[in-house]
Amino acid sequence: MNRILLVEDDENLVFGMEYTLTSEGYTVTVAGSLEEARKALKADVIDMILLDVNLPDGSGYTLCREIRATSPIPIIFLTALDEEANIVAGLDLGADDYMTKPIRTKELLSRMKAVLRRNTKAREEVSVWFSDHMEVRVLEGNVFKHNQEILLTAMEYRLLLMLMSHARQICSRTTILSHLWDSSGDFIDDNTLSVHIRRLREKIEDVPAAPQYILTVRGVGYKWNADVVGR
Repeated sequence: MNRILLVEDDENLVFGMEYTLTSEGYTVTVAGSLEEARKALKADVIDMILLDVNLPDGSGYTLCREIRATSPIPIIFLTALDEEANIVAGLDLGADDYMTKPIRTKELLSRMKAVLRRNTKAREEVSVWFSDHMEVRVLEGNVFKHNQEILLTAMEYRLLLMLMSHARQICSRTTILSHLWDSSGDFIDDNTLSVHIRRLREKIEDVPAAPQYILTVRGVGYKWNADVVGR
């Protein structure tokens, strides 16, 4: 299930879009300002952002620039500004697509699916992830730290990929449980997740009791606390 962050301050538009996206199976988080959007991005994993340009506390271009400095998360601009210069500006900042208002529902859904497909394919084509002293050879399923291979169980490996693929973002326990269950077909409960996190830390952290990679966000979930670069 894809989680969508809708950054829009027009309440009528938000109501219609949230209803439509939810009906299509998306989980929607709404932010009416840049500040609310920043908080939402820190609170949980987001798979795509639908971003208005004109917001009460600034420009969506600013948020797009901030996000692109650290994350490839898909972004589609939604705006009344339809001049070519505005469209080019958004795309040059790293947006994946640009739609002008009034938004046509079927077209929006089609574009969202296309962007998500491209993003998924791009991630799959990356064969190696690097993060500080960690190296993950995705296609081979091997993990190295300081060039020494670390042996992980299948569940630990899936958990590591989940966290690293959302580097610097908080992954809620609910999201992690849903992802691991969907990808493995095995039921994973909250207590089991804590055990897997502990065992994974024991294998990748220098000091498991004071982790530098897998941080606990109390009451919410976990976060991979290092940048990840794919090649």
